[in-house]
Amino acid sequence: MSQPVAVNVAMSPAQWAMLITLSIVFGGSFFFNGVIVRDLPPLTIVFFRVALAAVALHLYLRATGRALPWSGAVWRMFFAMGALNNVIPFTLIVYGQTQIASGVASILNAMTPLFTVVVAHCWTDDEKLSGPRIAGVFAGLGGVAVMMGGATLGGGWGTVAAYLACLGAALAYGFAAVYGRRFRKAAIDPLAVATGQVTASSVLMLPLMLAVDRPWALAMPGVDSVLALVGLAIVSTAFAYLLYFRILSGAGATNLSLVTFLVPVSAILLGIAFLDEVLLPRHMIGMALIGVGLALVDGRLFRRRIPPVP
Repeated sequence: MSQPVAVNVAMSPAQWAMLITLSIVFGGSFFFNGVIVRDLPPLTIVFFRVALAAVALHLYLRATGRALPWSGAVWRMFFAMGALNNVIPFTLIVYGQTQIASGVASILNAMTPLFTVVVAHCWTDDEKLSGPRIAGVFAGLGGVAVMMGGATLGGGWGTVAAYLACLGAALAYGFAAVYGRRFRKAAIDPLAVATGQVTASSVLMLPLMLAVDRPWALAMPGVDSVLALVGLAIVSTAFAYLLYFRILSGAGATNLSLVTFLVPVSAILLGIAFLDEVLLPRHMIGMALIGVGLALVDGRLFRRRIPPVP
């Protein structure tokens, strides 16, 4: 999801509580995926995630007296954003989680801001890479190399493919963040963007799911998977969007970006507590390097350490 111009303001305790809640909600998506992939294939999971979320967000828009724009140009943007921000990354992450732990997938997903600054450097005129950001990107890539090097030795090429899928998802999110800037220029309600894109994603996913997964031939999923699928759609998608924009309007994009640091923590803790997952030392080293990269890209810690030139 694209963000407006960053605003750096001090957050209240209530805003911090919402930010931590959002990190748990986002981290919960990896946990829910980890439960559902035991019973359902990736395309089916993604379709029901976006379709149920679309229904919930349409109901919310109606309840709040808002409506979607219906011009063809806007809907072409919704479909493009849906592909970049939902269809591609959701599918790649779920596929990745068929092979690797939810905590590992969340760590790799934390590469999103690092890929975003590279995409923005290449495709925009006003967001160029600086020295600290370049260092941050290389620190993050170093973290990925540490994690994937161990995967090649210990897990085989299927595990490496899962790592690459999760990195591909992070790259898709990076393109989505840059593409999403045009919605701000068009002055479209961000919640309308969220609703429009998951609606368009549902339309894109339906034929893919029917052709590839043939859901009528699948075994009935267990109760745990059904509940996790509902949680994935309603809590980690629809509610997440509402909370996301609530924080964005009150605390600004810069403070909201802190959620990137917190999501892997919640995903890892949920995976260890409920999915019996174990993180290896290379995962922790990789997460630390990616964290350094995020801190350099974010820039606030760097600015506080280096006094301004008089």
